[in-house]
Amino acid sequence: MTWGRETDADEAAAQLVAFRDAGGTLVDTAASYGSGEAERMLGQLVADVVPRSELVIATKAGIMRTDDGRQVDASRGTLLRRLDESLRKLGIDYIDLWYVHYVDDTVPHEETLSALDAAVASGKVRYVGVSNYCGWRLARAATWQQAAPGRAPIVANQVRYSLLDRGVEREVVAASAALGVGVLPYSPLGGGVLTGKYRGGVPTDSRVAVRGRNLPAMQRPGAIGVVEAVATAADGLASSPVAVALAWLRDRPGVTAPILGARTLGQLTAALACETLDLPYEIRQALDDVSAPAIEYPENVS
Repeated sequence: MTWGRETDADEAAAQLVAFRDAGGTLVDTAASYGSGEAERMLGQLVADVVPRSELVIATKAGIMRTDDGRQVDASRGTLLRRLDESLRKLGIDYIDLWYVHYVDDTVPHEETLSALDAAVASGKVRYVGVSNYCGWRLARAATWQQAAPGRAPIVANQVRYSLLDRGVEREVVAASAALGVGVLPYSPLGGGVLTGKYRGGVPTDSRVAVRGRNLPAMQRPGAIGVVEAVATAADGLASSPVAVALAWLRDRPGVTAPILGARTLGQLTAALACETLDLPYEIRQALDDVSAPAIEYPENVS
């Protein structure tokens, strides 16, 4: 997401090589990231740095950034045009996983989903998914796709999910499990808050300072307690808050793989350290308890 905006080509190349060398395969981007520069930069790296055959490339369509701000358009025609643009920028023949990036209630859901069918039938896409879909939207989309032969099954839902943002556990995670849909969390560090770097203020080189953003994750009830619990666990394990937060999320039921949004090689290296960390049951349980979302009627009916 940061490539072409906060991360230049040399830094992106170093990240991709390090990720590949660590055993990573899934690279996630979107037509809207960097106003198209992220896809173009990834395409150059696939051509010159890491072979296409070593990567699982995912991208998304349905959001575009303009001078007037974000525009959502998940109509069939727009999605298929964006798909062709993505293939051209990436310089590849097919996309492994293609998502509808966001909900668009101005378009009938059947029309949006028909674009996914056309993409797979054309050979331009191998698998399809959705992003930012709540439980009932995911269930409607997945069951619609399962209802007739020839429709492309929904295999993934990319949603915001972290120790600071467990709302998807109310319905999305359960719906995904029932429908055979993988959960791919984005913002797994709560916008950087779970790294602990904001505990003493806002560092001048942070994304928040550079881009003038606020920290909505810190405004959630109990957020400070969660951040402190992660830091305490990291101290006890001689690890880092980044590794602890990612290891917790990596092992949650239904999670396929957290999406890492590193701006620098150093951030990526710190994130990859979670792969060697196994959280003891007691620490996992403590983190579960301090961050647990309120799940009440009717979600708790079983």
